[in-house]
Amino acid sequence: MSSTNLKITIDGSAGSAAPYEQLRAQIAARARSGKLPAGFKLPTVRGLAEELGLAANTVAKAYRALEADGVIETRGRNGTFVAAAGEGAAREAASAAQAFAERVHRLGLTEAEAIAAATAALRARYAAK
Repeated sequence: MSSTNLKITIDGSAGSAAPYEQLRAQIAARARSGKLPAGFKLPTVRGLAEELGLAANTVAKAYRALEADGVIETRGRNGTFVAAAGEGAAREAASAAQAFAERVHRLGLTEAEAIAAATAALRARYAAK
């Protein structure tokens, strides 16, 4: 299944990632690379679902995750757009880092232990790609 205007391809074979995760990852990667520029209007949930042969709820779940990550923004009846590059993601990352710092401090970890935990988590996540 693929989308012509977004160049999204969903792999339905066994062992592949869930369709909403494939969609989320591909839109996020295209937005980060600039292939989907800030302000680019995305198709409606229903329209993209029909184009890709997916359930509307699958596309809606991907859009919600992308919006939570600051990659896209919904402007009410005007539609859904790619957010300004980096702004939303940087804000979200700073917020997550602040929450992490507060949590490890409450747990009594030293700065070195907190950095080691964060580094290990990041290495594990990025190695999984």
